[in-house]
Amino acid sequence: MADGYTKVWIPDPDEVWKSAEIIKDYKEGDKSLQLKLEDETLYEYRLDLQGNELPLLCNPDILVRENDLTALSYLHEPAVLHNLKVRFLESNFVYTYCGIVLVAINPYEELPIYEDDAIYAYSDQNMGDMDPHIFAVAEKAYKQMARDEKNQSIIVSGESGAGKTVSAKYAMRFFATVGGSASKTNIEAKVLASSPIMEAIGNAKTTRNDNSSRFGKYIEIGFDKRYHIIGANIRTYLLEKSRVVFQAEHERNYHIFYQLCASSSLPEFKDLGLTCAEDFFYISQGGETSINGVDDAADFEKTRHAFTLLGVKESHQMTIFRIIAAILHLGNLEIQVERGNETCSLSSEDEHLKNFCSLLGVELSQMQHWLCNRKLVTTTETYVKNMSLHQVVNARNALAKHIYAQLFNWIVQHINKALHTTVKQHSFIGVLDIYGFETFEVNSFEQFCINYANEKLQQQFNLHVFKLEQEEYMKEGIPWTLIDFYDNQPCIDLIEAKLGILDLLDEECKVPKGTDQNWTQKLYDRHGSSEHFEKPRMSNTSFIILHFADKVEYQSEGFLEKNRDTIYEEQISILRASKYPMVADLFHEEKGAVPVTSKGKGTSKISVRSARPPIKAANKEHKKTVGHQFRNSLHLLMETLNATTPHYVRCIKPNDEKLPFKFDPKRAVQQLRACGVLETIRISAAGFPSRWSYYDFLKRYRVLIRKTDLRKEDKKQICKTLLEDLIKDPDKFQFGHTKIFFRAGQVAYLEKLRADKFRAAIIIIEKTVRGWLQRVKYQRLRQATIVLQRYTRGHLARRLAEHLRRTRAAIVLQKQYRMLRILRAFQRVRKSTITIQAFARGMFARRIYHKILVEHKATILQKYARGWLARTRFRRVRAATIVLQCYYRRMKARQQLKALRIEARSAQHLKKLNVGMENKVVQLQRKIDEQNKEYKLLASAHSSEMEKLKKELLQYQQSQQGDGKQLVSLQEEMRHLRLELERAHGERKVVEDSHEQEKDLLRKRISELEEENALLKQEKEELNSRILCQSEDEFARNAIEENIQMKKELEEERSRYQNLVKEYSGLEQRYDNLRDEMTIVKQSPGHRRNPSNQSSLESDSNNPSISSSEIGDTEDVIQQVEEIGMEKAAMDMTLFLKLQKRVRELELERKRLQTQLEKKEQESKKSQVIETKTMTSEQEDFAYNSLKRQELESENKKLKNELNELRKAIADQATQNNSSSNVQDSYNLLLSHLKVANEELEVRKEEVLILRSQIMKAAQQKDTGKNILKEREGLPRNASWPNSDKHVDQEDVIEAYQGMSETNRLLEAQLQDQRRAHEEEIEALRNKLDATQEELHKQQEASLQSLQLSPGAQVEFGLQQEITRLTNENLDLKEIVEKLEKNEKKLKKQLKIYMKKVQDFEASQTMPPAERRPHDSNMQVAVQRKEKEFQGMLEYHNEDEPLLIRNLITELKPQAVSATVPCLPAYILCMCIRHADYINDDEKVHSLLTSTINGIKKVLKKHPGDFEMTSFWLANTCRLLHCLKQYSGDEDFATQNTPKQNEHCLKNFDLIEYRQVLNHLSIQIYQHLINIAQGILHPMIVSAMLENESIQGLSGVKSMGYRKYISKSSESVMSYGLDDLIHQLNMFHSIMCDQGLDPEIVQQVFRQIFYMINAVALNNLLLRKDVCSWSTGMQLRFNISQLEEWLHGKNLQQSGAAQTLVPLIQAAQLLQLKKKTSEDAEAICSLCTSLTTQQIVKILNLYTPVNEFEERVTVAFIRDIQKQLEKRNDSPQLLLDFKHIFPVVFPFNPSSITMDSIHLPASLNLDFLNKV
Repeated sequence: MADGYTKVWIPDPDEVWKSAEIIKDYKEGDKSLQLKLEDETLYEYRLDLQGNELPLLCNPDILVRENDLTALSYLHEPAVLHNLKVRFLESNFVYTYCGIVLVAINPYEELPIYEDDAIYAYSDQNMGDMDPHIFAVAEKAYKQMARDEKNQSIIVSGESGAGKTVSAKYAMRFFATVGGSASKTNIEAKVLASSPIMEAIGNAKTTRNDNSSRFGKYIEIGFDKRYHIIGANIRTYLLEKSRVVFQAEHERNYHIFYQLCASSSLPEFKDLGLTCAEDFFYISQGGETSINGVDDAADFEKTRHAFTLLGVKESHQMTIFRIIAAILHLGNLEIQVERGNETCSLSSEDEHLKNFCSLLGVELSQMQHWLCNRKLVTTTETYVKNMSLHQVVNARNALAKHIYAQLFNWIVQHINKALHTTVKQHSFIGVLDIYGFETFEVNSFEQFCINYANEKLQQQFNLHVFKLEQEEYMKEGIPWTLIDFYDNQPCIDLIEAKLGILDLLDEECKVPKGTDQNWTQKLYDRHGSSEHFEKPRMSNTSFIILHFADKVEYQSEGFLEKNRDTIYEEQISILRASKYPMVADLFHEEKGAVPVTSKGKGTSKISVRSARPPIKAANKEHKKTVGHQFRNSLHLLMETLNATTPHYVRCIKPNDEKLPFKFDPKRAVQQLRACGVLETIRISAAGFPSRWSYYDFLKRYRVLIRKTDLRKEDKKQICKTLLEDLIKDPDKFQFGHTKIFFRAGQVAYLEKLRADKFRAAIIIIEKTVRGWLQRVKYQRLRQATIVLQRYTRGHLARRLAEHLRRTRAAIVLQKQYRMLRILRAFQRVRKSTITIQAFARGMFARRIYHKILVEHKATILQKYARGWLARTRFRRVRAATIVLQCYYRRMKARQQLKALRIEARSAQHLKKLNVGMENKVVQLQRKIDEQNKEYKLLASAHSSEMEKLKKELLQYQQSQQGDGKQLVSLQEEMRHLRLELERAHGERKVVEDSHEQEKDLLRKRISELEEENALLKQEKEELNSRILCQSEDEFARNAIEENIQMKKELEEERSRYQNLVKEYSGLEQRYDNLRDEMTIVKQSPGHRRNPSNQSSLESDSNNPSISSSEIGDTEDVIQQVEEIGMEKAAMDMTLFLKLQKRVRELELERKRLQTQLEKKEQESKKSQVIETKTMTSEQEDFAYNSLKRQELESENKKLKNELNELRKAIADQATQNNSSSNVQDSYNLLLSHLKVANEELEVRKEEVLILRSQIMKAAQQKDTGKNILKEREGLPRNASWPNSDKHVDQEDVIEAYQGMSETNRLLEAQLQDQRRAHEEEIEALRNKLDATQEELHKQQEASLQSLQLSPGAQVEFGLQQEITRLTNENLDLKEIVEKLEKNEKKLKKQLKIYMKKVQDFEASQTMPPAERRPHDSNMQVAVQRKEKEFQGMLEYHNEDEPLLIRNLITELKPQAVSATVPCLPAYILCMCIRHADYINDDEKVHSLLTSTINGIKKVLKKHPGDFEMTSFWLANTCRLLHCLKQYSGDEDFATQNTPKQNEHCLKNFDLIEYRQVLNHLSIQIYQHLINIAQGILHPMIVSAMLENESIQGLSGVKSMGYRKYISKSSESVMSYGLDDLIHQLNMFHSIMCDQGLDPEIVQQVFRQIFYMINAVALNNLLLRKDVCSWSTGMQLRFNISQLEEWLHGKNLQQSGAAQTLVPLIQAAQLLQLKKKTSEDAEAICSLCTSLTTQQIVKILNLYTPVNEFEERVTVAFIRDIQKQLEKRNDSPQLLLDFKHIFPVVFPFNPSSITMDSIHLPASLNLDFLNKV
């Protein structure tokens, strides 16, 4: 019965199920099976003959790793478990389909499969086409909502730690990305921002999960009619309040408590009184206050940011944190026990009590009292009773739980308010993240409610699966037979029916003294006979319920207390009286009942009911206990789910240790049973689980059909005939309308028949091929043998001839060798003899030389010794002589001193002194004789003077006496000085000796250093030589690397810049949308629109403003705020004000230039008037020119002399201070100024030459005029007027004198101005020289100061000085550069204006005298109109500008100008701009360009998806940009211009800023064009590149699962082929070429398109298991080659488009390569350089053999690949970003068309344009 390779599954205690191979055929009656396990051990399996149950069969290997478990041929538990295990461990796939259920296994590791690229890859895809993923389920829900207009639900369930919350978050992120809000209100960001808040307040660490959700939530995401997100709503279920006051071991409280404690050090939280988490009882009971890898402080910042994003005020946030801190302080209250635990009290000094009351704003005394007492109310009286310790603790805990629960509800309500919208909701998608089935060692009330909710969800799941099966059978017309499935309604009735567990619990809660034991006893009495209820043997306080997943034992202790959830009213009243409004609002009683969820428009009217009749509600009105509230909310949830289309995600926890990619089969099977996956399998297996379409079945099993049957045209009939022949039992299959249904195992049987057929055919093929190969091999060997024999015989003959030649040559060589040997021996002896003689003669000569040398040295030594002795004797004699001379001279000096003293005392000396006085007396006598009147005065003066002289004489005599005393003191000083001199001589000798020693040491050291230096130099030269050898190659490599790096940086910078442009366009679009909305909302009488000429460029940061005529003042800004909204205005206000300020500055600059221009014009007019006056008299003109020439020459000489003197002085100064670098710099600066002065002198020379030439011309004209006059009078030409100077009229002389005087005044004024300017220049140079000297002085002082510092301080001081100097120089240079740039711009503009005037003046001068007229404006206009030649300019009136924009841009269709010059609108606009420039109208230029840009944007907005229109305006925008560059007058853009085009350049305006704006607009249009092309091509790529069979017969078909046939049947997707894709590319290319788009831009467009083709195809290949096969690789390579041929045919090889396909080419090659040995792994690693490690491993994991003859890729091979690729630094990203846009470059492309050759077609309706 069984083949030798049949495999079965047998139970195993460790692995649950183990595979084995049957090694012996089974026969009926055998009691056991002989099996061989995977480890090659033999095993005997005992059979149960009574049950007649054989082991379960294994599926064929080709079905292993299936995406859908329902595609397995054998559907049972071991097959499901094995498939999940293989996919999870070997391929690292975490998602698997099981019918309508997505099974998600938690990998406990971050995987790169949740990026935005994956979202876009799954968007708009069928569910069965892609690999299983949570995004695929979300896309299915989103698509069904849009198609069926019915609400959807995604139910995520599983154990704690299985990944439910993460899966729900990913689903919501998918909806937020795909269904982003159209109005950009960030509602999707708010939906995602609710997650961190809910996790912080509702998630906690448990023993099974570090982030376990301790509540259930149902999030409804609302959509409008366009299926954009408009809002959301969150419903929560059963918060685990007990966790606030108690945590089990190794568990934590809610995250928010620890986050707040971790951030308690922040200044705003100082008043909360918080410390570390270990100090608070409520959050430290579990023993662990931190989680590995989790930063609570960082998470708290995320929580606060989410609060802010959702609009929670800062004050409310602080109140929330105060309440949470108050709960922590409440848990730390110290309860004082009195009278044996019967009475308790709290101390008023308790810090925690004070903090609790202050944080909540309640009165301390009242809270202190009512925490330890309670109020009892009877019919007659009310009294206060003390509470015991146990009661006080329970009351405190109940208060803490109640406070937290109320806060939790308040936060949820505010989140819903933030997510609420006023827009009408059309439909919604709900995401249910609810707790899975739980069973612990101790199960309490929370686990009971959780498992009750899972029972309800399981019932709904079973009914939905059963209904889908029934619908599928009925749709296909197959007889429906009732399938038995597990119905858990009895278990639900046990819990919620009348007098069920919940009813009995509520009744016991009403009993005044009800206890948990009494309630448990009632359960025993009431439900003891129920099949789903059991009583434990060893306990009377617990009970067992048989749930659908497992048997659970519940401990009844605490059920009543948790169900009552009692809280004392007195405590709540105190909290209601809080001084904080938010705290008081938390505890106000709820008004009204719970609102019923409103249903959208698309709500289904079908209501799903249970098969059993509904249970009637209890008669008694229940109080709102926790169980009652939970039951009501659960019923409401079930109604919502039944009214939607559900989608199921079952999360599986692979192990309890939270280890990545570890699979525990026991835990997995337990969860598979609990979550209903196996029930789905059982329902599917009970019917016809395998389903094939007729086309796929015929394609797969074509080999089993007879040739006669293949000729039939009816595929359905062919399949019927085949199956009737192959499968004899008709119950094993059924024929539907579109599919064939098979029982379990039949597909495996058909696969076996197909494999046998292929195996037989392969044997025949192998036999034939092997015979042919052997024959070919024999013929090849025979031919080779003949050739070898022929070559061998020839070789032997050649070897014999070679031997004879060698023998003869050897004899000749011997003869010559012997002769040569004897000759060389003779020569060697002769050479040795000569060498010996030479050395002997040299030795004798050297001896004689050494002797002479020694004698010479002795003579020199004697000479030096005798000279030293003579010099020593001379010094001794000279010293003695000097001493004698000193003594002798001293004696003579003393004698002379005595003689002088004697002489000083004598009368002769006094006479000598009074010689002058006698002369004075004589003079006085003479004066007395001359002036008798003054005699008395002179006599008295003389007497007084005589007295003074006498006094002086006495003083002098006294001073002479004191000189003797001074002489004695000087002699004593001389003795002391001699002693000091002798001492100094001794010290000097000692110093000289030490100096000599040190000098010797230094010389030795210097010699050693010189030697070392020589060695180092040698080593340096060697190293330099080596470095030079190596540097050439390294330099080349470095240059290449730097070039590549520079290119990369350029591309990155360009991409960043264009991304900014893209973001700006998005913001601009957002601005337009907001403006439209505001105009719709605000329709008030005071509303006014923006003026039509107001450009959207005003919000552009790069927009130039040439004039300020369109810039409003502050009132306009205020009006803009009122119209657009405060948000947008605030965003653009700073930009607007900057632009306004810049415009005002430019306006002032323009006015200033205008005034200067007017002054220049006035001066020129005055000069012209003066010239006209001077021209009346030729003699005056000649005199003026000669005087000016002479003055200029003299002035030049003076300037040259002064400059040469100044240059010499500066050079001398520089040479004196050459040590300072600053002086050199200043010297260079002054030389540069002098050079400028020299240049000015050269200019003056040129002026002199010009004046000379003019003088010569004037003289010639004068001579010719005189000759003409003479000829007219009939006189001879050479006749003279001798008396012409004599006969002159007096009036003429006066006029001539006045003219000469005026000329002299002018010349004198000019000369004074030149002198003044020259003096100012010299003064400036002197000032600079003084400044340099001062700076040099400062630097010298600084250097002296630095020398006094330490070496480190010197370095630092020097650096500071250098930094300050460089900074000052940089600032000065920047100022100079800015000034020069401004002056350059001004001068350029003035030069253009003057050039134009000069040309006009020259043109007027060249006209004949008869045609010259006075300067009249009317006559000028008439003259211009007479010119017939078209100048390439178009004139229009300002009021015609809107008409021009409308006819040329907004209402123009590309077909209207298809037959004209390409880019005709751009040329027309350029001609209009030229005319505005010609008339110097800046407002017209600004208005035209602004309107043009706005018009182009308006057209593109009106045609958002029109590729032709977008391409047309991209071409025209680029052409307009090129024209503005070409005709700007810049030399860089005029290199290819013709002389005619150079004449058409702009004269007055520099539009460089507008060129920048047009460049930005071109980038925006290019990106818009790429988006349109992507939208058109995206649906084609996957079908054309991966699915379409370009090569027929390559692909095989495998069996399909539930998802595949559901997607095939429900989605009618249009199929595209490669021809369709190429046809679309041809359309794009022809459109862009016909419209004149630059070839470089066309190349960039197709590079971007081919990158998108590569990215989309590769992403789908990485996410689809069915296309990762050898045949797909062959098809893909063929398709890529077709695209490459298309590029070659369109001459786009240089565009780089082919290079973008390299990753896809390598992926196709990877699919085709061998994948077995390590050599294959090396080949793959060396080939796939453009694929990342993640991508290579993913493709290898997805690789699927088409048939069973091809082997799968082994896990060892994949691990080998990963090991070899470890060295790569690849990014972890798996998918490519197909929306990435390369930075675009618009190279300058000048046009050869001249403006005057362009013709305006009449179809454009531009008659109002006038040619100029």
